[in-house]
Amino acid sequence: MLFGGNFAPRGWALCDGQLQAIAQNQALFSLLGTAYGGDGRTTFGLPDLRGRSPIGRGQGPGLAPVSWGQRGGNETTTLSAANMPPHVHTPTAPQVQVRGAGAQAVGVTTGGAVSGGVPVGSTSSAGNGSGFSNRPPYLGMYWCIATQGVFPSRN
Repeated sequence: MLFGGNFAPRGWALCDGQLQAIAQNQALFSLLGTAYGGDGRTTFGLPDLRGRSPIGRGQGPGLAPVSWGQRGGNETTTLSAANMPPHVHTPTAPQVQVRGAGAQAVGVTTGGAVSGGVPVGSTSSAGNGSGFSNRPPYLGMYWCIATQGVFPSRN
């Protein structure tokens, strides 16, 4: 349950990955097992949803499968050239007009188109590879899990 207070209500525990004693929480252990941690002999772990968004388990049309207890995603990401759509960078270079023929002296003026030869130019490097956050607007609240109450039926 998502809870707006700053504590877990009575009969609930925070989903912060804490270990629980199996002896005191047998019903909850029978549901969770060691999917979220613990040794399965004396302890088991609660889900850790701090800084995470829950996602449905299974596989939707066109989506990758997600297994029970699977963790994924990153808080930040960086782009590489492979993530970008195809594009070109147009180099900028001064335009030069070359006059003269044969062994004559050559005069060079700027501002005109290059007449003959190969234009030379370069593009400048851009970016620095820093990671950036890729999350929608959010509001921090506590996720809680019931430790007491009606045991859920499996059918």
